[in-house]
Amino acid sequence: MKHVFSGTGVALVTPFNPDSSIDYEGLEVMVNNVIDNNIDYIVALGTTAETPTLSFAERKQILKKIVRFTNKRVPVVVGIGCNNPIEVIEQIHFFDLKNVDAVLSVTPYYNRPQQEGIIAHYKAIAQESPLPIIIYNVGSRTAVNIEAETTLRIAKEIPKVIGIKEASGNLNQIMNVINRKPKDFLVISGDDALTLPLLACGADGVISVVANAYPDKFSEMVRLALDGNFEKARKIHYQLLPIIHACFKEGSPAGVKTFLALQEKIKANVRLPLTEVSLSLSKEIKKLLS
Repeated sequence: MKHVFSGTGVALVTPFNPDSSIDYEGLEVMVNNVIDNNIDYIVALGTTAETPTLSFAERKQILKKIVRFTNKRVPVVVGIGCNNPIEVIEQIHFFDLKNVDAVLSVTPYYNRPQQEGIIAHYKAIAQESPLPIIIYNVGSRTAVNIEAETTLRIAKEIPKVIGIKEASGNLNQIMNVINRKPKDFLVISGDDALTLPLLACGADGVISVVANAYPDKFSEMVRLALDGNFEKARKIHYQLLPIIHACFKEGSPAGVKTFLALQEKIKANVRLPLTEVSLSLSKEIKKLLS
């Protein structure tokens, strides 16, 4: 039986107006567009949403709007994480989690905890969370890696943790987890370019950035791969690959927002300290779209 969080999740962007206020009309457009184009679930307030630049009041309102716009058509996951487990627990109680289906919680960053500290961090959060938890390993941003043995211990020792979003880029590590994990523990790609290889190795799906702009293509590729049709999935993968590279060439989500702006979905505005893509990359993206 297919798990509710297998397939394609989209790490939804936060649209901004030119004055950096939140464009809620654009947010509704984004929610409807990805659902209408067959994504399996939405991730609110992830890194792609520029969440570190959002106030807690803004985060609360964005989640409320996404839940309302989604209207139970697909599951909703909310990103709640930081380097202080006490603050994570406070945020879990701060947000209205009614009609939210899971929490995505990043590895504690900056502190650079030992592996035992990572396990203790998630145990503390799991004791307080009313929802299942997907842990998020992205060492390029956090400066700490969840090692394979640590992931496997978490999977066995913390029942409320149902999976991991893996964006370490370490294929050996991820394959080790896939090969030895409990049957119901999800391994979700956090790297768009590596999604197809990971699906071939037994991963369960992806939480994608590029699916903001190409939800139909990305979700089709993932479904084909999960059904074992790698010949067709590979064709879409190679169609998407230059788009993926362009999206991340000058950082995320500036790249994917440029695609979305050229598709006339939302404006390309980002909040400082992020800036919009360079003129040369904008021209490259226009060429890819044409």
